[in-house]
Amino acid sequence: MLLRPEPLHIPDGFLSPVVAVAGWILAMIFISIAIRQTKNQLGERQVPLMGILAAFIFAAQAINFPVAGGTSGHLLGGALAAIVVGPWAATLIMSAVIGVQALLFQDGGLLVMGWNIVNMGVITAFTGYAIYKLLLRIIGQGRGARIGAAFAAGWFSVQIAAMATSVELAASGTSPLKFVLPVMVGVHLVIGIGEGLITAAAVGVIQASRPDVLIAGERAPGRRLAVFTAVGLAFALLVALFSPLASSSPDGLERVAAEMGFLALGQDPTYEIFPGYTLPFIGGEALTTILAVTVGTMIVFGIAWLIARTSAVREAAGD
Repeated sequence: MLLRPEPLHIPDGFLSPVVAVAGWILAMIFISIAIRQTKNQLGERQVPLMGILAAFIFAAQAINFPVAGGTSGHLLGGALAAIVVGPWAATLIMSAVIGVQALLFQDGGLLVMGWNIVNMGVITAFTGYAIYKLLLRIIGQGRGARIGAAFAAGWFSVQIAAMATSVELAASGTSPLKFVLPVMVGVHLVIGIGEGLITAAAVGVIQASRPDVLIAGERAPGRRLAVFTAVGLAFALLVALFSPLASSSPDGLERVAAEMGFLALGQDPTYEIFPGYTLPFIGGEALTTILAVTVGTMIVFGIAWLIARTSAVREAAGD
């Protein structure tokens, strides 16, 4: 079967039921903790920023970029989100993105969605955040230092997520760790460069335009906040316009699965709503992809905004 390129989005069939259930348990634990943590951290000013980050990451993930050897990759975004709003809020952002991808777009399996959240959300957020903060302590807080630290954070987050995926595949009996680990890491060494470059570029743009965003997610209140929200969402929707340009080359996990001989284990989705990031009732390959990604971007923005809004309201009420 031919899987849609989905870097580190594990499809159903790659992991055993026991391992998949363990992933759901871990994901629920981290999400529960994240909800409690953000309730004590998020303020009214951070509500739209959560939505903007989620919308941008969703739209950017729909654009696969080609890398060496006929493989493709795309932004994961966990490190970027953590740099801006912290790892716990980033966990909620990534959970919203991955959940919408799986439930509405059949991007990644439902049974294994727990591990997709842990790998691409929790691990990338905490690994990226730790690397970023560590490097800033070592090399300073200057503009160049932040950009360089952001690149390293993005790159390392992909490697650790790839390693985690390898362990899950081995624990499921899909492929021995001594074989799958070096191949997964080797492929994602290159894909991680793309992650690092996009993360560094995003941090550079934020630092140049709104450096206050990088300081505990602070932003100007009042009408300037409304403008910030509108511009941020518009930029995410602009990114969605480029989704038809996504590379059709296999992603890192798909390539590894083909090389290691377990690609056929991937199961087709049990239902389809927006299959392959398209609207079934809209003709034209480019148009249907743009509209589907736009719809997803808006949905993810709304979900992340509601999550942040709820936390902020509870905080204001003294819960």
